[in-house]
Amino acid sequence: MDTQFVGEHLLPGKLGQFFIILSFGTSLLSLISYFFATTKNDASWGKIGRISFLINGVAIVGIGACLFYIIYNHYFEYHYAWAHSSTTLPVYYIISSFWEGQEGSFWLWAFWQVVLGFVLIFKAKSWENSVMTIIALSQAFLCSMLIGVEIFGVKIGSSPFILLRNAMEAPIFARADYLSLIADGNGLNPLLQNYWMVIHPPTLFLGFAAMIVPFAYAIAGLWTKRYKELVSYALPWSLFAVVVLGTGIIMGSFWAYEALNFGGFWAWDPVENASVIPWLTLIAAVHVLIAYKNTGHSYFTALFLIIISFVLVLYASFLTRSGILGETSVHAFTSMGMDNQLLIFMGVFTIIPLYLIIKNWKNFPITKKDEETYSREFWLFIGAITLSVSCIQIIATTSIPVFNKIFGTDIAPPTDVIQHYNKWQLAFFVVVAVVSAFSQFLKYKRTEVKRFYISISVSAFVSVLLTGVFVYITDVYHNLGYILLVWAAVFSIICNGKILGEAVKGKWKLAGSSIAHIGFGMLLIGALVAAATSSVVSVNNTGIGYGDEFAKNNNPRENIILYKNDPIKMDKYTVTYLGDSTSGVNTYYRVNYKVLDEKGNIKENFNLYPHAQQNAKMRQIVASPDTKHYLLHDIYTHVSSVPLKEEEHTHDEHSDHSEDDHYEEPVPHEVSVGDTIRLRESKVVVKDINRNATIQNIPLSKEDVAIGMKLEVITDHASYYAEPIFLIKGNTKLDFGKKVDEAGLKLRFTNILPQKDKLELTIYQKPKEDKKDWIVMKAVMFPYINLFWGGTIIMVIGFIISIFRRSKELK
Repeated sequence: MDTQFVGEHLLPGKLGQFFIILSFGTSLLSLISYFFATTKNDASWGKIGRISFLINGVAIVGIGACLFYIIYNHYFEYHYAWAHSSTTLPVYYIISSFWEGQEGSFWLWAFWQVVLGFVLIFKAKSWENSVMTIIALSQAFLCSMLIGVEIFGVKIGSSPFILLRNAMEAPIFARADYLSLIADGNGLNPLLQNYWMVIHPPTLFLGFAAMIVPFAYAIAGLWTKRYKELVSYALPWSLFAVVVLGTGIIMGSFWAYEALNFGGFWAWDPVENASVIPWLTLIAAVHVLIAYKNTGHSYFTALFLIIISFVLVLYASFLTRSGILGETSVHAFTSMGMDNQLLIFMGVFTIIPLYLIIKNWKNFPITKKDEETYSREFWLFIGAITLSVSCIQIIATTSIPVFNKIFGTDIAPPTDVIQHYNKWQLAFFVVVAVVSAFSQFLKYKRTEVKRFYISISVSAFVSVLLTGVFVYITDVYHNLGYILLVWAAVFSIICNGKILGEAVKGKWKLAGSSIAHIGFGMLLIGALVAAATSSVVSVNNTGIGYGDEFAKNNNPRENIILYKNDPIKMDKYTVTYLGDSTSGVNTYYRVNYKVLDEKGNIKENFNLYPHAQQNAKMRQIVASPDTKHYLLHDIYTHVSSVPLKEEEHTHDEHSDHSEDDHYEEPVPHEVSVGDTIRLRESKVVVKDINRNATIQNIPLSKEDVAIGMKLEVITDHASYYAEPIFLIKGNTKLDFGKKVDEAGLKLRFTNILPQKDKLELTIYQKPKEDKKDWIVMKAVMFPYINLFWGGTIIMVIGFIISIFRRSKELK
């Protein structure tokens, strides 16, 4: 007899699985219908294709609604909810947990592809049937990734609605009431608990989804022999994909800068590389498309770059989802047994364009006349080739684990990854920046040489002067490669600034490209200077080390120890650790920075709150930095080591309170709401009673009583809030204390005194000179980092302006 499991909510999972099957079926039907509509030129097939794709959209939304319902309601009988969420997560991080797993990210990709498909259904007009055939084919593959069935021993997809007891084996599943033993889920990776991770993945996957549209136009154009027309339609969509994917990559840089403690915005991690490679190739495609549109040159190059950009998206998906990267990336998913499915996805979308190119090669509109050296199209082509070669270098290094797997080799990746990529990419981007500068003065087909040299000579000379001043101020003159890159970027900014000036006078169609190139130049300067001249402020000259374990991941010379309330001089700053406070799962460490003049007067005073999640069981922390932003630099601070707090204990009437040894003798107080207790350096106000308190990891029955005492702790500097909880569970009394370390207090709600109509609040104070609290922290100064952030934003604005221009031309 089958076990009847208690408390499971099976309906949302069954409904979600139904929507998965419906989405896969309708995507296949849409694919077949649109295919016949294209080949037979039959409107009735087109109508079926359209209706089935619209139903597919409803099914995709249904999958998302069911999955969110499961996660939001903490139905941990489902493996996805248990593996990626917990009851302690706020709603916005529950949204992040939605796409932390592979299944959720595949759904997100399919969702955006549906949205873009809807736009194409109503906007593509005569292209609808052929373009939507390709979109539906991609949608069928994505939906198959969610099916989660096994046929003849072959696993197809992975369903987000699989039950925990079916996904893993454990003795507890022999019990019908196993859910009573699962108090909470695994939770969300601490590094993903950042607001950028709420918006970064959706933007990135919209960018990935958008890459299919120019690809679909390219395939449709070859299929229906509309070779020349496809360029005009592919160009605005290529710009759109570049903007969205670029924005997603920039958001990822913001996240890395704000949430990761490696101290930077780009680490050349394989997953970062996997997203930036198709972005760069599509930027190259955009420039060649523009050249072809104006001159008829480089048709095949434009076509190839559009196609390879989407193929590289699929290759990136394979790299990050197959587990082949192993330990070379901190971002990659582990393998879920879908490697072959991902390879088939990539193979199909490689073979189809290859077949169509070979079949139609003789019919391509290829001009036999060579480009003039002094023409814009020639140098747009050179710039595109340079970008492509830079991508080949990135792909080659990123793919070392793939080569090892295929050929059985044991090639080791570079030991210093950042230095390895930088030395190659620096040369490529010098060329790209220079080309983006002088090509603006070139005309299509033929340029007057004398006038061209006069135009660029002045800009080049001014660039040399400005570069000399800038490299001297920023101290990058010790490296010739850095000087060349700064000059190239400054040259690009000046040349494009001149073109922008002409745009302001009336030639507005020139504005988009010049603004994008100015932003690109600023981005290069900001990235170079911030990375090359960043300096550690927290230099440790004491000779103090922090143990061998610390030295494995940190440089002791770049980390200082701060004891609570003991100021330390650090460069121009006087730095003081003032204590910590806990909010949710994060512990925030309050670090005060002061700048004093010669007379001891305070010139500057601010606090930073680097934080960490502590794992007492694993004896480790996951730290995230905090940053003070200035106009010309940032002070970036993160904790490297802290005293690990023991896990919170419940206490009954007979508990041994050995964990309170660092406090003075506890003092019980009988209080009511509104009472104030005055202490040595603070006061505690009883603000209210919470009769519906909840306790992490402890399920409460209807008979249990959990009451919170809402307290405000007021010191000379600030106010803090705490809510100790008193629990009556069965015949046992327990309480959950709360620490306010910045005030040196621990507060326990220890009893209810109904005969006196009072509550018992027990207060522990730390000794006045308790020096046991400490942190080890690292502080880094990033000069001119705002040039990088500002440049990325300006570049995106330029691309958006270009989208409007090209869309207007299409109309």
